[in-house]
Amino acid sequence: MGIKIAVLISGGGTNLQSVIDNVENGVINGEIKLVISNIKNAYGMTRARNHNIPAFFVDRGNRNKRILSLLDENSIDLVILAGYLKILSKDIIKKYDKKIINIHPSLIPKYCGKGYYGEKVHKAVIEKNEKYSGATVHFVDEGVDTGKILIQEKIEVKNSDDYKSLSKKVLEIEHRILVKAVEKISKGESDFESIN
Repeated sequence: MGIKIAVLISGGGTNLQSVIDNVENGVINGEIKLVISNIKNAYGMTRARNHNIPAFFVDRGNRNKRILSLLDENSIDLVILAGYLKILSKDIIKKYDKKIINIHPSLIPKYCGKGYYGEKVHKAVIEKNEKYSGATVHFVDEGVDTGKILIQEKIEVKNSDDYKSLSKKVLEIEHRILVKAVEKISKGESDFESIN
């Protein structure tokens, strides 16, 4: 049967699609039980429904309470933050300790934490003339992007790169390492050091 997965999104859901594809092709030993979005019309919701995955919009008022009850009702084993742009409550983080992972578009500890998300990360990397960038999968703790790093992959930033071209390259890495992390977790493996 494999693990029961919930994916939280705020946008287009390309990382979600990578996970869906790899669940369907058997790379990930599990099932996506639900997708949760804080944006009503996020395209990731459509991606979920296209694959018969229940998709829920959670509004501002009782967002964290609703998320917690959805996770509990579905006996979720792993929560994936795939471009989810809100901070989870301490209640959720405590209850799902070491069961929530996030994909971040930089080489943590660089360009992470409050205010660093999406295009802002890539613009900062370009502005600072960094030679390398990449992506990181990490556990979620009560800080912002401070949890234990599971996988990182880096790429060279070319002189010809702007934030848009860098964003595309990093997104390809995100898709790859997120799937790698979820695959290992789904198979009960924990030796992440061997793939960094």
